[in-house]
Amino acid sequence: MDYKNLTLEDPELMRIIDSESKRQAEEMEMIASENYVSKSVLEAMATVLTNKYSEGYPGKRYYGGNQIIDEVESLAIERAKELFSAEHVNVQPLSGSPANAAVYFAFIKPGDKVLGLKLDHGGHLSHGHPINFSGMLYDFVQYEVNAKTEKIDMEEVKKIALREKPKMIVAGYSAYSREIEWEEFKKIADEVGAYTFADIAHTAGLIAAGEMNNPVPLFDVVSTTTHKTLRGPRGAMIMCKKEYAKQVDRAVFPGMQGGPHDHINAAKAVAFKEALEDNFKDYAKQTIKNAKVLASELTAKGYKIISGGTDNHLLVVDMTSKNLTGKEAETILDRIGISVSRSTIPNDPNPPMNPSGVRFGTPAITTRGMKEDEIKRIAAWIDSAIANKQKIEVLESIRGEVKKLCLEFPIPDSFCHFD
Repeated sequence: MDYKNLTLEDPELMRIIDSESKRQAEEMEMIASENYVSKSVLEAMATVLTNKYSEGYPGKRYYGGNQIIDEVESLAIERAKELFSAEHVNVQPLSGSPANAAVYFAFIKPGDKVLGLKLDHGGHLSHGHPINFSGMLYDFVQYEVNAKTEKIDMEEVKKIALREKPKMIVAGYSAYSREIEWEEFKKIADEVGAYTFADIAHTAGLIAAGEMNNPVPLFDVVSTTTHKTLRGPRGAMIMCKKEYAKQVDRAVFPGMQGGPHDHINAAKAVAFKEALEDNFKDYAKQTIKNAKVLASELTAKGYKIISGGTDNHLLVVDMTSKNLTGKEAETILDRIGISVSRSTIPNDPNPPMNPSGVRFGTPAITTRGMKEDEIKRIAAWIDSAIANKQKIEVLESIRGEVKKLCLEFPIPDSFCHFD
């Protein structure tokens, strides 16, 4: 993009932005929640749409002059409906946790019982952790992954649901690498009379592309962020059955927030259009292939992968298999130009700030065009860095190789073609 005005008016900030652009170009993002947006998405975010206030919904605004804004939001909604086979879509939520807060606000009351996946077993803070608003406002009971398989045990989920009788069951995750049995969750919820809520923030792009199962036509309500595997701007949306449309819309506005960010909604519309293209399906398929190869390569090198592998874009590695904590591994890999995020593992004996695991993701490097051969090289570099963690010259050498590969696979300007 052309930043000539920012360069002239605020060179100090422009210098910082340039530094981050250089870092992104020369280093490797393997954080599962990160990706790159197209220049079209960036341009949409930098439009005059940011100047407008538009509290309310298309055709029902509390400010004048919103006829064109209505077109923008309606376009985003219609594309999202097509992408996910949704009956109703609200594109106004500003990010993932506020979207989840709006879902709870729409369907249940403070103090109501909710069943969700425990954080260190792959869930999310907003799925009932005690330090989060969800755990503070609602009576969460939590299910876990099986101790042996490290996968969700639907029989155990059913037992808990029958015993606790929750008003809502949450199915979703931030560090769980397996397909979700949406239909089984629905059966259990129907048996106990609970609402079904799917949080697909991490896998939305893979679901939209048809590479993973879609809960939207099945569940009462589904939330997602619009970045991560969906490769759009930082934001969120809520999809629901038509019968719940009014209560969901009221929960978002005026319940949880005021005016939407219209420039971001425009960028969401662009991202949804890109995700409807055939090449996006190729991207999603390759993202999963790359994650599976990474899991296989690391397993062969003696690393313990939680649940033994992956069905999606991420994997969690128990770094105690290499006598390291997750924080130590994250720091080592940062030194070679590979960004990852430390992660808890099921029943982690270590504290959250220094957990036992590391979460790897392949969405961003796949966007750059990397495939199986590159993944094998990356796995070898990861292993070599861990094995030589105190040898500065070795780490610097690997960093040089990482930079070279990144420059061979530049961040694309457009996602019209995936080769």
